[in-house]
Amino acid sequence: MLLKKENGWKNKDLEREKIFDFCQEYKTSLDLGKTEREYVRFGLELAKKNGFVCANSKERLEVGDKVYYVNREKNLVLVVVGKEDIKKGINYVVSHIDSPRIDLKQNPLYEELELAYMKTHYYGGIKKYQWASIPLSLHGVVILGNGERRDIIIGEKEDDPVFTIPDLLPHLAAKYQGDRQTSEVIKGEELQIIVGSIPTEVKNSEVKELIKYQILEELNRTYNMIEEDFISAEFQLVPAFKAKDIGLDRSLIGAYGQDDRVCGYTSLRAILDLNEVPVKTAVCFLADKEETGSHGSTGLQSNYLEYFTSDLINKIQGTYNDLDLRKTLWNSNALSSDVNAAMDPIFKGVHEPQNAAKLNYGIVVTKFTG
Repeated sequence: MLLKKENGWKNKDLEREKIFDFCQEYKTSLDLGKTEREYVRFGLELAKKNGFVCANSKERLEVGDKVYYVNREKNLVLVVVGKEDIKKGINYVVSHIDSPRIDLKQNPLYEELELAYMKTHYYGGIKKYQWASIPLSLHGVVILGNGERRDIIIGEKEDDPVFTIPDLLPHLAAKYQGDRQTSEVIKGEELQIIVGSIPTEVKNSEVKELIKYQILEELNRTYNMIEEDFISAEFQLVPAFKAKDIGLDRSLIGAYGQDDRVCGYTSLRAILDLNEVPVKTAVCFLADKEETGSHGSTGLQSNYLEYFTSDLINKIQGTYNDLDLRKTLWNSNALSSDVNAAMDPIFKGVHEPQNAAKLNYGIVVTKFTG
């Protein structure tokens, strides 16, 4: 099928193929980057393949140079130096790559009634009931007592075990959960994962919690961890599902983490695919902590934007002062690239149709939010 354009004709099937190929790459990014650390690693690998080098490796920057900055493995900044004087401004596109999830507490493991559990704390605005009775994978990093770092992912391979948060059977739930508000069908303190039920075979009178001990044995055997290592660990629980096409026509994508990795990926691709040196210096900033208020040293309330912008000014000009930074930021443009909700005919009442986003109408520009 051919569609008319202002400057000629285009093949609709070819355009469709390009869109589906792009979305296949996007789904891969979602599967490989289920945490902010993993997404930074994914983005950094793509950046290096596309000619970006570490900014710290360059004393001076010239027009057309491509560099990256990484902040605590949770922020990734990609820069293409433009033709204009940097003090005339930078074009920033900013997306966050953290998503609602469940974190393990610092002392999570316990045993009760012949089951081993781990205590959790939710991160971001989750609907807690959605996280019960589904397969969960564990992603994280731990620093062992000897200083060794271990990156751990359990539950993503086909033969991996997974974890789950138990829920009540329907005929037991009526009296216990029936009168609860929707937000409390599963309470925060009930978001605990099952991690085991087989007791250790160790015969030791001092070992009282046999199932917990068996879990610790497995962690030590596989990852060289001891219980105290949870203090230095950062473990996150996310759905173990892979990104999938939705619908018979495969027109939609269902996956964990699309808020806001859909914008993270498109922002990343936009700067990687720049074919010409831009007029203004271009920056793609993949940030952290948006789901909890953009706080901390990796959130947008930190001074990291000012830090790397100052470094850019110094390396481009060979000099730096505070006024140069203020001029650069004053003359810059920033696009906050985050998700919006399209109207669902089942829940039309939560939208104002005249100003709501709709499917198949292109990019959403949101002037008012919050």
